[in-house]
Amino acid sequence: MQKKNYKGRCEKKELTKSKETCRFFGDIQSAYGDILENDPKVTEIICNMPMEGLELGEYTSDFVCKLSDSTYMVRECVQRKHLIKPKTVKELEESRKFWAKHGISNWGIVTNKEEYHEGQP
Repeated sequence: MQKKNYKGRCEKKELTKSKETCRFFGDIQSAYGDILENDPKVTEIICNMPMEGLELGEYTSDFVCKLSDSTYMVRECVQRKHLIKPKTVKELEESRKFWAKHGISNWGIVTNKEEYHEGQP
């Protein structure tokens, strides 16, 4: 989930299941785009889909995907360490509610893999 018109780092990538060039704003989003591209259940990928009318302002969802059974799923990419931040939690909840209002209940979060370092509990 990004603010609309985000001006940070951007990787452009062509995915065969997307009608437009995908713009990825982080490693998680880029890696998950590749996973979706290779998933036979995903027939269409829309990257950075605008969510209009949010109280928080103008944001986009990372992925809205059409599935082979003609349903849709939404995925938001976020760093695991940001899941404890109140602002991130609020943004994700707004996204979930937005898509639920639009009839999409298959909504989820994609995070980076938790890394273990010696000495950590």
